[in-house]
Amino acid sequence: MLQTYQAVRLPSKLIFDIKKESEANMRSVPKHIEYLIRLGRAARDNPDLPIDFIKGCLEAKDEIDAGLGVPFELRTE
Repeated sequence: MLQTYQAVRLPSKLIFDIKKESEANMRSVPKHIEYLIRLGRAARDNPDLPIDFIKGCLEAKDEIDAGLGVPFELRTE
């Protein structure tokens, strides 16, 4: 995926809040903003799903992308 960079002006209170959240979640500020955008888009596209379920799905996808996934093996006993 091609990454481009663009400067964006945001209110200082919002940046302050994002900075605190990013530290608590061990992400950089840009990565946390990217996460929040992904979360917001997923919530917009799936208004019937609870936000905690969407967060879990995004976390699971990130784990798979990082190679931490384990294939599910169906037992037929």
